[in-house]
Amino acid sequence: MALTFIAKDPDTNGDNCPTVWVDQEKQEFVIQGWRADDATTADCLKTGPIPDSETVLRLPLRMAAALREAIDVAEGSALR
Repeated sequence: MALTFIAKDPDTNGDNCPTVWVDQEKQEFVIQGWRADDATTADCLKTGPIPDSETVLRLPLRMAAALREAIDVAEGSALR
């Protein structure tokens, strides 16, 4: 798996989190973020179950530019 690094949270607290990558081979976003708290997870469960192989992550809005860049990278690799 070859990940393309996009960005780390510019206001990271030193834990190098959150981070965004793109896996161009698998055409997937890879996101490191804060595990959602129980209240957030409960709200998400209102729309359906969360499989054991998945989790709910939280990213700060200041990561929007990194997500836009990741989308551009992913869409560019999809066109190749």
